[in-house]
Amino acid sequence: MGDRSASTEATELRNALWNAAVTGQITGADADLTVDQGQRMQLDLLQRHIEQGDACGGYKIGLTSGASRDAFGVNVRPFGCVLRSRIFMSPATLNLPQGWRFGLENELVFRIDTAPEKPGQADAQQMRAAAPCVAPGFEINHHRLKGSQGNGVRVADNLSQWGIVVGDFRSIEETAFEAIVVNLEHDGVVVETTRAAGHIDDHFESLARLARRLDQFDLALKPGDLVITGSFTRAPINASGTWTGRFSGVGEVSVYVSQEQQEK
Repeated sequence: MGDRSASTEATELRNALWNAAVTGQITGADADLTVDQGQRMQLDLLQRHIEQGDACGGYKIGLTSGASRDAFGVNVRPFGCVLRSRIFMSPATLNLPQGWRFGLENELVFRIDTAPEKPGQADAQQMRAAAPCVAPGFEINHHRLKGSQGNGVRVADNLSQWGIVVGDFRSIEETAFEAIVVNLEHDGVVVETTRAAGHIDDHFESLARLARRLDQFDLALKPGDLVITGSFTRAPINASGTWTGRFSGVGEVSVYVSQEQQEK
């Protein structure tokens, strides 16, 4: 991690990422981390949130769709943690600090009802049984990093995760996942349309990969965890307004975002 000791640079990076999550700004985030080192640092930062009274409410699975697939290597799918305090039910209202770089993505949200018995060996079929319900959702991203950053640092920064908005759940047995078409609307105007077919990894294989990867870090999915499995649409949040995601055959999710000057 450079000329200085690895422990010193790791501490400085960890503090920089923590400060960015709190203040919206980051300095000194340049470091040479592997994806696994970044994953462990991400979990260290999660522990800070837990010590301050929050909890892990679920996970995001990264690099599963569109141009981002395999961006860190073939079949490399790091995870991010979703704070319980940042889970909002649709229709939601979020007051986000002006000047911070936020964006949103339409994603499906899966609810874990039963933990896989052997998470290190989880497969797609087992995850269909473990996650029988799905909802339309938004991921809210906070783009804290600036410039070109290494893959490990991006993972340490929780893959830009800030929170999620969750619509109504329905049975996966009623859902034709390959046929889904997602429309993203801003104040009633469609700004993007994406078809699921060929765009995104199989959701249940993604859930199985997550279970297996969590097991590598001595973690496991728990009943009640919410998991987002990859983006269909994405857009920057540049002004106040209402965003709506319409998922054919699944439902819709909406969030009103207020970007007003406020204390950070």
